[in-house]
Amino acid sequence: MIAFELPGEPVPQPRPRVTTRGRFPHAYTPSAHPVKAYRQGIALAAQLAGVRPAGGDVVITIDFVFSRPASHYTKKGLSSAATPRPRPDWDNLAKAVCDALLGIAFEDDSQVMRATVSKRYAERGERSRTRVEIEAR
Repeated sequence: MIAFELPGEPVPQPRPRVTTRGRFPHAYTPSAHPVKAYRQGIALAAQLAGVRPAGGDVVITIDFVFSRPASHYTKKGLSSAATPRPRPDWDNLAKAVCDALLGIAFEDDSQVMRATVSKRYAERGERSRTRVEIEAR
């Protein structure tokens, strides 16, 4: 098993934009979207951790930790009105990570046989990050 972390706020994969080229539709992600830099960061962190493409099945565990907005706190601590969970959907978060790992941890998405994904707000003093564990079987 190999594990690595990318510090900073996790970024979900956005819905693709669609345009036409001639008579054919073309889906794309805008080049200035933050998910591009996020995926590059995940890929680099994986390579630096020594992740290599697996030939067989892969099990992946991803933990997303988001910083809690200042508006969630009052002078007495955490507000009772604070939302209990971060907003981005877990599947869009995992999609960004798996897209970044394509060709680095596995050759094809179909090799991922099990994925465990969690998301939460950071505790006070804890930093936001994405932690990934990859196990080749």
